[in-house]
Amino acid sequence: MTAIGWPPCHCSEGNMAHVRNLKGLVGIVTGGASGLGRATVERFVRQGASAVILDLPKSEGKTVAESLGDTCAFSPTDVTSEVDVKNALELARSKFGRVDIVVNCAGIAVAAKTYNLNKQLPHSLEDFQRVISVNIAGTFNVIRLAAGEMGKNEPDEDGHRGVIINTASVAAFDGQVGQAAYSASKGGIVGMTLPIARDLAPMGIRVVTIAPGLFATPLLVGLPEKVRTFLAKQVPFPSRLGDPG
Repeated sequence: MTAIGWPPCHCSEGNMAHVRNLKGLVGIVTGGASGLGRATVERFVRQGASAVILDLPKSEGKTVAESLGDTCAFSPTDVTSEVDVKNALELARSKFGRVDIVVNCAGIAVAAKTYNLNKQLPHSLEDFQRVISVNIAGTFNVIRLAAGEMGKNEPDEDGHRGVIINTASVAAFDGQVGQAAYSASKGGIVGMTLPIARDLAPMGIRVVTIAPGLFATPLLVGLPEKVRTFLAKQVPFPSRLGDPG
């Protein structure tokens, strides 16, 4: 898994212990009702942090939050909506007092070739634009609004006020057939990481982006079986999708 960000991480045995200590912190996780997002929320709560799940109203967000107890809450959110994201941030502050961590996991995908020769059809422009809107604009929308909330935090001894973690994908660097929209969207997240990190560094906010491989998340499980099988075969060994849990 690749990580991109600024400042660069100088990881030692000592400071990695600090990284693993989540007790008392407050995180918001987009796409937190399923897949990698849900696994992140569960890890937060298990390690003593509080979490707010940002996911669509029809998602399992409410059920997941209730199953995790009082240190987890659900805020119905379309990440492309300024109002929804502001409401989620207000919930985090009113219920838990602050926002220390943002993890952007929300994303969508379509499986379609640029031009389907058999059907004599080009890729739907509407589908392409929707993927770009949710994955790039949605991620940026959360970042820009969460940064203002994090800026209210008192800095620690290193001047640190918070961290934002974005989720790109290996597809940003090694996209497969039918992934033009998805790869473009994840490449966009990679491309905006360093500029945003440099923008927010004076505020004491770190920004990084991870690029996971292929996981059996609802996003991938929802693709046609033929596509899932093809993608799994791209993994050298073992040739299977990863387990987000």
